[in-house]
Amino acid sequence: MKGDRRIIIEPLITEKISNLQDEENKVAFVVDRAANKIEIQKAVEIKFDVKVKKVATIQMKGKLKRMGKHEGRRSDWKKAIVTLKEGFSIDFFEGK
Repeated sequence: MKGDRRIIIEPLITEKISNLQDEENKVAFVVDRAANKIEIQKAVEIKFDVKVKKVATIQMKGKLKRMGKHEGRRSDWKKAIVTLKEGFSIDFFEGK
């Protein structure tokens, strides 16, 4: 991995992702915009002690937001949907 930058920023927990986790053994993360699929796979395997089958990445555009007459934009970000191999799972709410 390139340097010591953080690859995985945070887990992405939505209703749609929760359904994917139950049905297809997929989890999603907000990741560093410069990270590639191989770096994401290695980071997930090391951090969560699982085996990864596939990684899909999506570049997400930041939304336009208004406050009165002022207009701004949220930052662009990258989403990674990770498919885990059979028999492995990640539970984000375990033990907390």
